Amino acid sequence: MPVRVLYHDKCFDGACSASLFCRFYRERIRGGVDFVFSGLLHRAGALFDEDQFDGDENAIVDFKYCSSPKVTWWFDHHQSAFLSPADAAHFEREQSNQKFYDPAFKSCTSFIAMIAEQRFGFDPRPVAELVHWTDIVDGAMYEDAKSAVEMKAPAMKLTMAIEAASEPDFVKKLIPLLAYRPLTKVLEEPFVASLLPPLIERHQRSIGILRQRTQEKEGTIFFDITDLDLEGYNKFIPYYLHPDSIYSVGLSKSSFRVKVSVGSNPWSKREPTVNLAKVCERYGGGGHARVGAISFDVTEGEAARQAAQEIVEELRASVRRET
Repeated sequence: MPVRVLYHDKCFDGACSASLFCRFYRERIRGGVDFVFSGLLHRAGALFDEDQFDGDENAIVDFKYCSSPKVTWWFDHHQSAFLSPADAAHFEREQSNQKFYDPAFKSCTSFIAMIAEQRFGFDPRPVAELVHWTDIVDGAMYEDAKSAVEMKAPAMKLTMAIEAASEPDFVKKLIPLLAYRPLTKVLEEPFVASLLPPLIERHQRSIGILRQRTQEKEGTIFFDITDLDLEGYNKFIPYYLHPDSIYSVGLSKSSFRVKVSVGSNPWSKREPTVNLAKVCERYGGGGHARVGAISFDVTEGEAARQAAQEIVEELRASVRRET
């Protein structure tokens, strides 16, 4: 039976984590194995389906913990990694040496590389480029907002394609390449190269739309694009348009959810002080201290809008207190 790898879908770090896990597994655990990939998305309701865990082994990377005995490998770095205290306690009792968690890492890919090297003797040097760029992308470690929005680097173009491509199997075709080829070569693959021109055009259009829709007040940006097909927009555009901002709260919609995105400006001259993961957890979401999200059912637009407004007011109040 193949190994099933479940990864954070629509996410550069999620795809890279899956790819690096496969390379590590082949080189240090079991060679000659086939992999089957399943993307996971945060949504209202149950995140896991036991029927998905149908592999000889089942691995989850860059996504929340699952206590199912069928899950044999797990790596994550999100602060909100556990759905419940019971899941956290289950992980603490785990003795397999195949489930790992550390929220201090910028990316799950770099976390897997470190664990694979230190615990299993994996050589991370051939994947140094991948690890470097996942830390930059997932840790928002760009030099400035302009470089994050212009997306000149191959990793940025791949991030755009992963987040915005509508082809359901696009990421699954990409994963087997990422940990084995230079990113410039991955971009040259016909199924990738053909997507880029329309996505770049869409990206440029989204800058204009967000220029009209974003409003900044008391250091916090708010925007609502639930009436548009823009869920895969570049999350740094609001900070590019409003460089003096500290936080942003955005509403977007897809076929299966209404999403509240909550973030902080990586280039702000004023240090963010609110833990956004904890804010999002109160509404059933999560993330990191500097960025988080909440998923509502597609029918719960008003509940999502109310949550977004409450968070906006909370963040603006925190800015008022600090000035």
